[in-house]
This record gives sequence, C-alpha cells and structure tokens, in this order.
Amino acid sequence: MAHEFESVQQTEPWAACGRRLRASVIRPLAKAAGEADGDSGIAAPPLGDGSPAALEARLWESAVDATRLRVQAGAGASAGLREAVAALQELSLRLAADDVAAERLARLRALHEGLEGGIEVAEDGPYLVTNVSALHDWLGRPIPAGPQVALCRCGASASKPFCDGSHERIGFSGAKDPNRVPDHRESRSGVSLTVLDNRGTCAHSGFCTDRVPAVFRQGKEPFVAASGGRLDEIVGAVRDCPSGALSFALGGVERRETVDSVREPAIEVSKDGPYRITGGVPLCGQGGGDAERNEGASLEHYSLCRCGHSQNKPFCSGMHWYAGFHDPVEDPGHEPTLFEWAGGLPALTRMTRLFYGKYVPEDPLVGPLFAAMHPDHPDRVAKWLGEVFGGPHAYSEQYGGYDRMISQHLGKRLTEPQRARWVALMCQAAEQAGLPADAEFRAAFVAYLEWGSRIALENSQAGARPPERMPVPRWWWVCNATPGARVSALAGKEPEEQVVTLPGAGEPVSFAAHIKPLFRAMDRNSMRFAFDLWSYEDVKTHSAEILKRLSNGSMPCDGGWSPEWVAVFRHWTETGMPQ
Repeated sequence: MAHEFESVQQTEPWAACGRRLRASVIRPLAKAAGEADGDSGIAAPPLGDGSPAALEARLWESAVDATRLRVQAGAGASAGLREAVAALQELSLRLAADDVAAERLARLRALHEGLEGGIEVAEDGPYLVTNVSALHDWLGRPIPAGPQVALCRCGASASKPFCDGSHERIGFSGAKDPNRVPDHRESRSGVSLTVLDNRGTCAHSGFCTDRVPAVFRQGKEPFVAASGGRLDEIVGAVRDCPSGALSFALGGVERRETVDSVREPAIEVSKDGPYRITGGVPLCGQGGGDAERNEGASLEHYSLCRCGHSQNKPFCSGMHWYAGFHDPVEDPGHEPTLFEWAGGLPALTRMTRLFYGKYVPEDPLVGPLFAAMHPDHPDRVAKWLGEVFGGPHAYSEQYGGYDRMISQHLGKRLTEPQRARWVALMCQAAEQAGLPADAEFRAAFVAYLEWGSRIALENSQAGARPPERMPVPRWWWVCNATPGARVSALAGKEPEEQVVTLPGAGEPVSFAAHIKPLFRAMDRNSMRFAFDLWSYEDVKTHSAEILKRLSNGSMPCDGGWSPEWVAVFRHWTETGMPQ
C-alpha cells in the first residue's frame, strides 16, 4: 500500500501518506515484531486499481483491522502496535471527506469502548493517548483525532502535534537530564496561607509571575512571598499553574482537593510550548506502570514536554524557551478573528472568571443578578463570547445557541444602570485578564459589549417577544480596522523583513515574482478597506492609483519606496501587467 501511494499516486497528499505508512506504521510494527525495518525493498504487486478512492478505502480497512487487534490486546498492546494504529486512524480520518470522517470517527470510538483512557510514554518515542477525546489547541479549538493518538514529543515531527516517526530518525532519547533542577518541595508561609512549591516540576509558563508578581517573584529569592497578595489571588494563581508544581496549605493541611479542579479529561497543545493535561488523565511509563513524579506533583493537571529538550522528561521543564521551539507560522495573509486575537477560549475564560468571581460579588448593582448563578456560568459566557468572536461553536453545541442565551434574560427587567455597570466591570476584567489593549481590538470588544448588553436589556423587559431561532451573532473588526492596519505611533522604526528580488536586465516583470513581494503584510492590511495588495486582480484594477501614490511617496504610510522599486512597478504597468 505504501508503495502504491508513493509510486501510483505521486501527488500530495497521497505520496506523503505513503511516507507516513513507512515511518509510522511499518517501522513500529516491524520493531515490535523484532525485524529490522519491515521493508524488503521489493515492491509488492498492486492489490487494487491504484486510484485514490481505492487506496483510501484500503487504508480505512487496514485502520479498522489494526484497531480491532489493538482493542483485543487491551492494556497489553505493545507500544509499536499503538503507534501504528494511531497513524492509520489519523491518515484515514484526514483523507476522508468531512461527513465520511465523522462516520469513521464514530465507528472507531465504538470499537474503543471499554478501553481505559490514559497516556503511555513510549520509550524514546511518542505519547500514546487512548480514549482522551478532548484534544484542542491553545485557543481552545478542537483538533480532530481518533481514539488512539500518537503525539510527538521529540519536537521534530512535520505533522505536529501528531508523531510522524521523526524520533527514530533523529535518535531521540527520553532520558532525564542528570543536571535537572532537583526534586525539592518548599513551603513558604504567609499571613493567610502557606504556598507549596517544587521548582523541579515547574514548566515556566509564567502564569503565576504574570498574574500575581508580588507573590511569585521572577528572578528573586525566595521565589514565593506568600504575604504579598490577596488570598483569592494566590489561590487562583495556584489553581491555574499548568505544571502542578504549586499547591497551598491552610492550618498546616494541604488543600489539594481545592487546588485540583473537577474537569473533563483534556489535552491542550499550547502555543510553542508543552502539552497541558487536565482532568486527571492517567500517565503511564513504558509497560504500563505509573510514571514517576516529583514530590507534591498534581495528578489532575501536569505539563508534558513537546520540544524534546526537557531536563525532566517526560514533564516540561521550560526548555522550549531556550531551544527555540516553535509551531508552524501562520500564513502572513491570514486575518485573525477577534477570538484568535483575544487569545482564544483560555483568555476569555480567564476574563469571565475574574468578572464573576471578583467584580460581580462586590458590586451592589449587578451582584444580586448573579447571586444564584450556576458554578459553570463563567465558562458558558466565555464560550458564548468565543463563538460570537469567530471561534468554535462551543456554546451552540453544548448549551443550545441563541435561544438558550435569550432565555437567560427573559423577565429579568434589567435597568440601564445595571447594563452600564455590567459593561464597565467586564472592561475592567478584560484589563486584569490581560486581553489585548490595542485600539482596534478594544473598539470591537467594547462595541459588542454595548450592542449585546442593550439587546439583553431590551429582551428582559415585561412583554418582550424576542425573535425565535435566530443564529448566534458573529462579530468582526470595526470597519475592518485590524491590528495590522496601521503603524503605531509608539512603534520603533523597525521595518519588516522582506525577501525582495528585483528583476535583472531584460527580465520580464511579473506580479507573483516581483510585484507582490514588494508589499509587506502591514501595507496590505492598511489598504484592505479599499483593495488587496496581494491580489493580482485588485492591483491590476487599481494600478494607476497605486503608481500615483507610490510615485508621490504617500504610500506606504510609513515611508515611500526607493526609486528602483517604483521603477519596477511602473515597468510592470507598461508591459501589460503579467501575472
């Protein structure tokens, strides 16, 4: 099958699928069987007609067969079999159309029913995840995956976060560094509580130092000053620690039951950093035994290395900062949604929890409105805002959409002072939660708060009859004023790096090779209200006006082009503007 993918269908993604079959299926199965590499080098005769549809169907059949073997083996399934099954499931779901992929995923999950969920750390290999369905990125967006997953931990996979066999190619070692930070738990007592901290477990995510810097003091000794902040702020920072290095005690008794939240099992692929595990997902070493943990480490939440350089493998030690580990960079032409720019669901949840946990209870105007709110109300509001701002349809899928939100306001008879206070306090919570403070985001953010709260005020009055079955509103940048659409007055004079190749003598000038590279992403964003400088048709249509502005120096907005660049653009317009 691998041979056919590579030889019969040489275009992508089919050829890539053939390479993955060799690296992530044939290799681990051969290793489990005690063979060298499982590839004789002799091409097998084709078993089908070689068409993409036939190959894809055979791949799916193989995924089902392998899954059955893995389920039959249960907890005794070898790491090689699990890795191979994970790759077959991933490829089968990736190559299928959306509706077919959904049907396949349901069947795979049905086959996996009864298997205990958890993570196994393969020796010098990937994290083998079984039946942990909540896999999402750092913004809270779900990452489609089967019930058996192999997550990269060497940092070299080209299919992040999934393993592609690179650990074997680079000779990855999962051993701990003997010079790692020692496993030592310290107690720092303050006026109201005692903070428990193990620096050997810390993943250096900065959540504590960013949010309560007077207590968690970066670069100072002792690191913890337990009397430097309010009790609720310290407890909040301890609970938010993604590595599980922090805890606290009251009256000499550790309050682990308060530190460890009750959450559904989930894996977050953080941006340029570790996997953040929550919900008490069991972690096993090679062969199924419990993974060795540092003193006081949480079993409910922990961070696993994703860059391959941790000194405390498999747990993150913050080495991704020094190893220069990065996820693939987004297309520079991608315009972020408000949801993405805000920081996704984690940032919005941080804001709503501050709002309902700190600001609302202290306020005499809006406090009584939420006195009997459900404990997960802050999470619901965060998911509503996330959906409104262009994120996943989490609120609609979990709580019922627009009609559900409207029902929360009917008959409440809200007042204008209550509405205005709600908006003001939400803005304060956004500030403290660290949401972006640029003018463009805040304009869109506050505009929605004003619009949405006034709709809620209207719907809450006696006799109000809101329209039914309306879609959840989708908010966008105000007047297309995006963060990259202007040059900040406080920004230094640091031009973007550009790779520009001017045409040689007598060389034809084309848009793709010579004109488009002259326009930076900032230039494009600043003009998108009128036309797209990276669009051939738009630049061709508006070429006369663009040339005029380039010639008089009014474009770009932060300084004109050199005479050589202007001459290239003029020559392009005079020679038929080839694409």
